This record gives sequence, structure tokens and C-alpha cells, in this order.
Amino acid sequence: MNAQDALTRGRDAFAREAWTDAYRQLAAADAEAPLAGEDLDRLATAAFLIGEDDASAEIRARAHASFIEHGDPVAAVRSAYWLFFALIDRPAHRAQAQAWIARARRLLDECGADCVEAGFLLCAHGFLRATSGDVEAGLAAFEGATAIGARFADATLLALARHGVARCFIRANRAEEGFVLLDEVMLAIAGGEVLAMIRGTVYCSVISACHDAFDLRRAQEWTAALAGWCAAHPDMVPFRAQCLVRRAELLQWQGDWPEATAEARRAAEWSGRTEATPDVAAACYQEGELHRLRGDFASADACYRRAAVAGRKPFPGAALLRLAEGDLDAAEAVVRCMLLEIRDPRMRARALGACVDVFLARGDLDGARASADELSRLAAEIDATVLHASASHAEGAVALAAGDVPAALPLLRDALTFWQELDARYQVAGVRTTLGLAYRRLGDEDGAQLEFDAAHETFEQLGAFPDLARLTALVAGPASVPPGAAGSGPLTGREVEVLRLVAAGLTNRAIAGELAISEKTVARHLSNIFTKLDLPSRAAATAYAYEHKLL
Repeated sequence: MNAQDALTRGRDAFAREAWTDAYRQLAAADAEAPLAGEDLDRLATAAFLIGEDDASAEIRARAHASFIEHGDPVAAVRSAYWLFFALIDRPAHRAQAQAWIARARRLLDECGADCVEAGFLLCAHGFLRATSGDVEAGLAAFEGATAIGARFADATLLALARHGVARCFIRANRAEEGFVLLDEVMLAIAGGEVLAMIRGTVYCSVISACHDAFDLRRAQEWTAALAGWCAAHPDMVPFRAQCLVRRAELLQWQGDWPEATAEARRAAEWSGRTEATPDVAAACYQEGELHRLRGDFASADACYRRAAVAGRKPFPGAALLRLAEGDLDAAEAVVRCMLLEIRDPRMRARALGACVDVFLARGDLDGARASADELSRLAAEIDATVLHASASHAEGAVALAAGDVPAALPLLRDALTFWQELDARYQVAGVRTTLGLAYRRLGDEDGAQLEFDAAHETFEQLGAFPDLARLTALVAGPASVPPGAAGSGPLTGREVEVLRLVAAGLTNRAIAGELAISEKTVARHLSNIFTKLDLPSRAAATAYAYEHKLL
């Protein structure tokens, strides 16, 4: 096959978005006879999309030089922008990225062209300003880029610029406006109207925006769309790791922890193929969270350390890990570091619930109350259901710790409603545990046992073994015997109910239906009854119930 055949096949593969084939064919053609600027741009794009980052940057620099040599400064500006785009997320190359965008601005100023590339440079400026904290300046740049994109009817620039405007809206707590705009942008993205490099970036950015705004429903929808796009391009490396991290987060919320762990591991593997250190850090942290929740503390600690090496502070997971291990001094030290280091309001909102847990465990009611109050203020500002749920639970837990059960109950009920709306099973079980403690304080052992049973079943199904152990210890604590259960001895109120129903001749399935619990929970209660009363069978349990007048 000669150079021309390879070039033709490479261009065809590029048009079909067959990135690996395009890279091989165009590289073969380039080896036979150096390619011109446009084909070098194609080769650099294909290299970027299959994870050949260094090769992509080298080839794109050649394309830039070729355009300069042939007197095409606008095309040279475009290549310089793509170099900025590819390098800015590589920590060791950020200075180069900013140098390329500075060169692009100089070239555009010198040639004085009125072109779509000016809009891309504004997007770069908007990105740099917004990510440095100047959201207002970032918004102005993105709005200017949107105007240029509309004037030139360039779908790629319009998508990139409008997405930037929307992200600025969300950062300014104008989430409703931002998501209306993002949903419109995503129609163009999903319809394939936008160049692949921008398509993947906007997909990932929109999902990150959902994460920033605590919008779980929208995140789930667009993560599924990104996963479908990645699956249609199995050789594509960028964007895949971020997709897998977000999928892992959503699966964790939904309660599928084994699959969430597998996705986090895959994310770490994919991100290891590039220099995308933020993706490595996010994947390692997410895997650490899942290990912590399931009680594998050594693996959690190792993952958090890898995340820290990759540049992500393991907050708030590290604090919750030390708390679960029983090292309250270390947990408090991490919490105090978090409160000092985390300035971004949304990041603080994610950490404050852990602060409340640690301070309550330490008996520091003032610290817990201050963290809960700040979380409530942030929930009011950001107005996200996730934060309202977290804030209500935190305030309820603090009120309970202070002995104000009447104040705690409505707050905990609100938290339960919010988490149930979000189908967040683990958080629902956590609130029900706290509710059980509140009912126990009021002397309502039946109500407490009902909440404990529901929480136990969920923790058991999820594999949340540390929470299961803590709950078991709580349930084993002192409990009052409900009226009518005289002579029930060591049984809890719920165990007395189960014993009565056994004595009435009900099967485990019927008891489960009667008490609105699972058969597994009924079997656990029966096992406890037989052990506590030293009874060998259901018949003996029935005799015990009659003998002690429990019917």
C-alpha cells in the first residue's frame, strides 16, 4: 500500500470516527511522505482520542508549523488552541498550554482576521478565569464566544461556549438557568453535531456540573448517554475514565456497591493510560469510599493514599475511615484540616456532614452544631435536595445529642423523606438508625425496633458491615419492655411481637407480611428468641408464650 492509499484510508477512517484505524493509516502515510497541515491535524486528533497524548502534541505542533509556513495564520491559531485544549489538564504541561494560547492570541491580533477561532480563544480565556475563581469574568468571555459561534453558525463553538455559560450560572447558584442551557447543549452533543474532542469534553463537563449541583437524576441520564457514546468507540481513551467514575458514584447511591467498585477500578485502569492525574485521583478516591463503606479499611486507606499522591485530598473519606476504625483523635484532626483547607462552598457542603459525625463521636456538641448550622446555610443557598437531606439529618442528630428529642424528630423525618425521594438506600438506613435512637429516648421501644429492623435489613443487603456492627451494638443496648409483655425476659419489643405471631401459628412469610419486614429479618428475630430463651423449636416458643401470658 502506497502513501496515497494510506492517506485515503486514513481520511475515511477519521470520517467514520474509527480512531485507531485512522491513526495507523495516517501515521503510515506520514512515514512515507510528511503530511500537510490539515491531515496532521486529523492525525493529532486521532492520537489524542486513543490516548497517545505525547504523540498527539508533537504532531499538532507540526501542523501548527506547517500552517505558519504556508501562510495560513488562522489555521495555525486553531492548532494552537487544540494544543492548549489537550495540555491544560496535564499538570506537568500547563505552562506549555498557556504559552500556546498566548501565541494563538498574538497570531490572531497580527492577522486581524474575523473568524470562528476568536470564539475558541475566548472559551480558553473563560475557562482559565472561571477555574481560577473569577466566575463573572469567565461568564463574560463565554457569552462573547457564544455570540461569535452564533454569527458563524459553528455548532462546535456554540456547544462549547454555551456549556461554559451554563457552568458559570451553576457556580453562581443559578442552577435552574444553567441546566436549561445545558440540556439544550446536550441535544447537539447527542445528535453528533459537534467535533468529537469537544463532544467528549462537554459530556464529561455536564456530568461534573450535575455532580457540582447535586443533581443526581440528571447525572444518571447523561452518564448513561456518555457510556453509550464511549461504548460505540471502544478504542477511545479520554473521557472514559471520568464516565466510569461518575457511574461508580451513581451506582453507590443506588446501592449496587459491588458493581460500583468494579467501575471505580476500571476507571483507575483507564486513567492510568494517560497523564489525566485528576481522573486517577477521582477513581482512587471513589474506590476507597466503597472499600470503607464495606469495612475493608486497609484497602480504603491504600486507595485514599493513592488519591492523595495523584493530587486529591481524601476528604471527607479519610475522616470517616478513622472514625470507623475508632481512632477519634485522628478523625478529629482530619476534620479540623478539612475545615481549614476547604474553601469552595460546594466542597464544604460535601464535607460538613462528616464533621458533624466526628464531633458528635467526640462529644463536642458545639463543634457539631456549628458544622450543622453551616451545612443548613449552604443548603439554603444552593437549594439541592441532597443538601437539604444531609442538613436535616445533621441538625436532627445534633438536637438528639443535646437531649431535645421533640426538635430532633421532625428534622429526622424530613431527612428521611428527602433521602427516600432520591432512592439513596444507605442514607435512608442511616437516618432510620438515628430515628430509632430518638424513639428509644422517648421510651417507644416498638417504634425504635421498627426503625432498627429496617436499617439492619438495608445495611445487610448493601454489605455495609461497619454500620451493621454499630447498629447491632445499639440494638443490644438497654431497652424497655412494652406494655403487655410482662415476663418476656430479655426479649425486645419486636421479638415479643414475632413470638406472639409464632404462637398464633403464622409462618415466617406471614409474619413478615404482618410486620412489613423481610423473611430474613423474621428468621434473625427467631434465632435471637431461641438463643435468648434457650428454646429448641417453634413449638417450645409457643409454649413459652402461653406460659408467660404473652398472647
